[in-house]
Amino acid sequence: MSLNLQDIPRVKTITKEDFLKLYFKPQKPVVIEHFIDHWPAYSTWNLDYMKAVGGNLTVPLYDDRPVDYKDGFNEPHAKMKLGEYIDLLKREPTKYRIFLWNAIKEIPKLQQDFSFPDFGLKLMKGIPMLFFGGQDSYTFMHYDIDLANIFHFHFEGKKQIILFDQKQNKFLYKIPHSLITREDIDFANPDFEKWPMLKNARGYKTELNHGEVLYMPEGYWHYMRYLTPGFSMSLRAIARNPINFSKAVYNLIIMRNFDNIMRRLKGQKWIDWKNEQAIIRTHKKNKKAA
Repeated sequence: MSLNLQDIPRVKTITKEDFLKLYFKPQKPVVIEHFIDHWPAYSTWNLDYMKAVGGNLTVPLYDDRPVDYKDGFNEPHAKMKLGEYIDLLKREPTKYRIFLWNAIKEIPKLQQDFSFPDFGLKLMKGIPMLFFGGQDSYTFMHYDIDLANIFHFHFEGKKQIILFDQKQNKFLYKIPHSLITREDIDFANPDFEKWPMLKNARGYKTELNHGEVLYMPEGYWHYMRYLTPGFSMSLRAIARNPINFSKAVYNLIIMRNFDNIMRRLKGQKWIDWKNEQAIIRTHKKNKKAA
């Protein structure tokens, strides 16, 4: 048995008007296959190019180890020169990923390779973020702290994507005071005996190829696995739904700080309690619904 996932709709290209009408307003994901073919990045951005323009930069690396109470928010697990990291990606599978790296700020030349597309939303131009990964590396199922509208542009290789909207929270074993699900759930091959409520979740799936753009609506959960070494760039626009915007403010100002305080006060007991509560609360919510 596998997760109940439908294919994310695909279009060759799209107008601003159709995007707003068909996908943004109903908050549905879409893959646009040929929207950036005119960008210089479409033909030049690959791992070798990134090594050539930024190989001497030191980059933060993350892997799939469980959250530790000593870890700060988005604190890297290791650091490495970008050139050495790209050599590693091309040589062998590795769990190390680059996550939320503002490469455009450190390598201004990259700004010449793309333009900010007009989707009818005001994009935050100061924070184009890059993400790199090796074969079979993946992100935990999570959603972004600001519940933004995200446009995810993929380069080189192939990437597996699984999405859920916020209506599926009660089935996903969400960690309280956090933005992730239980980290021991393998969303590529879930154990339904251990995580039975996942059978009720309804989501989306796709595989992104070089040059394709994925639109992820506000607050969508996302799991991403690199089927081959590659990298992506995300552009974002703030949440337009007032409820989502208020949740984003709460997450940034209250939730994140509260969680950090509790980690300092209670240490690993706080992390263990949250993991236990993810199971207890998920089963309790579904028992009430039944």
